[in-house]
Amino acid sequence: MTNVNTNYTDVFSSMMGTSGTDNNAFSLTDYMSIKSGSYGKLLKAYYKKQDADKSAETSETEKKQLSLLKTKADNLKNSMLDLMDEDLFEKKTIKTKDEKTGKETEKVDYDWEAITKAVNSFVDSYNAIVGATGESDNKKVLRNATWLTQLTETNSKLLAKVGITVGEDNKLKVDKDVLQKANMNTLKVLFQGAGSFADRVVQKASQIGNAAVQGTSVGGSSYTNNADYKKLTSNGYLFDNTF
Repeated sequence: MTNVNTNYTDVFSSMMGTSGTDNNAFSLTDYMSIKSGSYGKLLKAYYKKQDADKSAETSETEKKQLSLLKTKADNLKNSMLDLMDEDLFEKKTIKTKDEKTGKETEKVDYDWEAITKAVNSFVDSYNAIVGATGESDNKKVLRNATWLTQLTETNSKLLAKVGITVGEDNKLKVDKDVLQKANMNTLKVLFQGAGSFADRVVQKASQIGNAAVQGTSVGGSSYTNNADYKKLTSNGYLFDNTF
């Protein structure tokens, strides 16, 4: 065995082009690349890039979903702020017109049409956020959405008195007839002042929106200028790591 030639150049000489420039010929360089693992490394790098590209596409989809979720959270907050307008629950001079005679009359009463419109706007935006958060995989979004539905469930009996009921899917439904016969004090307790149901919904909507914005950072993380990986910190970070 001592006479075995360990120089592989001769072995592959017949496989190489005579001029050494045949692009289809198998060269010693090719052999050494395979032997050293260079080809394997290139293949791994290629497939790693393919996986990264797929992850990036997924991330972009998630970002769009979270961006839309932020918009829905803002809509909920704004609709509830409209309900918190004190002027909405003050008596006004209401003009009515008899459809048969065309006679116009005035009376001092609450503007139930405006109140009903504001309540319906809140319910629509609330149901939209419940549906959107139910499709999210973001931990902070889901946590705050759970708190929102729990808050609503806690107030469900009071809400039912003004015609707003909670379904099994956590979405709300308005009974216009019950609403327009509701006690005004009950409406004010629900929708007026600090600490009211409305005020707390505004807070939860803001928290859901903030969570959606934070979620647009891939994995809740970032890279520094020196390419050092670091976790983004927030007030709820320790809580999130606990659960």
